[in-house]
Amino acid sequence: MQEPMAVVTARGAERISGGHLWIYRSDVRNAQAEPGDVVRVTDERGRRVGRAFWSDRSQIALRFLTQEDEPVDRAFFARRIAAAAQYRAQVVEDTDSWRVVHGEGDLLPSLIVDRYGEYLVIQTLSQGTEKRKAELAEILAEQFSPRGILERNETKARALEGLPQTVSVLLGEAPETVDIRMNGAQFRLDLRRGQKTGAFLDQRENYRAAARYARGEVLDCFAYQGGFALHVARGAQSVEAVDISADALAGGRVNAERNDMRNVTFREGNAFDILKEYDQAGRRFDTVVLDPPAFAKSRGALEAAARGYKEINLRSLRLLRPGGVLVTCSCSYHLSEARFGELLWEAAVDVKKRIRVVERRGQSRDHPVLLTVPETSYLKCMILGVLG
Repeated sequence: MQEPMAVVTARGAERISGGHLWIYRSDVRNAQAEPGDVVRVTDERGRRVGRAFWSDRSQIALRFLTQEDEPVDRAFFARRIAAAAQYRAQVVEDTDSWRVVHGEGDLLPSLIVDRYGEYLVIQTLSQGTEKRKAELAEILAEQFSPRGILERNETKARALEGLPQTVSVLLGEAPETVDIRMNGAQFRLDLRRGQKTGAFLDQRENYRAAARYARGEVLDCFAYQGGFALHVARGAQSVEAVDISADALAGGRVNAERNDMRNVTFREGNAFDILKEYDQAGRRFDTVVLDPPAFAKSRGALEAAARGYKEINLRSLRLLRPGGVLVTCSCSYHLSEARFGELLWEAAVDVKKRIRVVERRGQSRDHPVLLTVPETSYLKCMILGVLG
């Protein structure tokens, strides 16, 4: 049986030799493969480029697994997953929940695996990982011995691959809620319906960093189920957590009770409106936290997103007392760290406040960034101090 194959342009081959893992459809000259196959890739002169997942639907036609002439089989994926686990053993601390596999960041493109205590949640975001979903679940069961593996495969990325939206148990069991530990705090999560795969694990280290600086009266906007709120409450006088979702706030109240955080209150509402309301009313805070959803989910939405980011940061800076702290985040990949910094600069100038950069941060280290694949770096977190 002939090995599945694809031929790419010189530009496509150069992209891989430069360290990226994707080749777009426009750089594929020919392919003889079934959807999700691992294909042998060569350039137009017949020179080896490597082996990759093939997609017959996505604009990302090839997701590279290796540039070597090696078999991509069960043992290959087991080695890659084991290497990812070994890295986490070096960087993960004070939690029983973390990202086990971060796609391209672990040289396993389109595979996401998160651990929540005794359970794993998996996302297979391309035809290639979807085709091997059962095998990957078996490898994960062998290496981590979870009580259950749940797939959360209802992301938009799968629609681009022509894959169905589905949430189901692949192995073992998956209860309605699970209790996890993070930075000394306890959280109850809904793995089937919660944001992302159940929680914002990428913010775990930023939660801890924010707690080092937060003080006094705190306003936490886009609070979801209290990730930042519960961490900063330990050193604060009071925390008001704001979110537009009543369900999210209900989860936040449960988490506050579990941690005996009596200085945290929750308010349902639009953060934009509440920031404007408090600004006009002359309310002041010692700390403001902003962790909004991605405003720019495409390059075309960037201009409108930039206006939104500037508005919430400008109003937050107005609310801060001298000496106050702003913890501000963006998870929009299309908004670069440089542009995010410019927006904060512009907001500070507009409100006539001098701002000191206390920390520049990104996603937690269990969400590794592959330097040659900028798409693996998406989360920005700035901790700013108001000098006057």
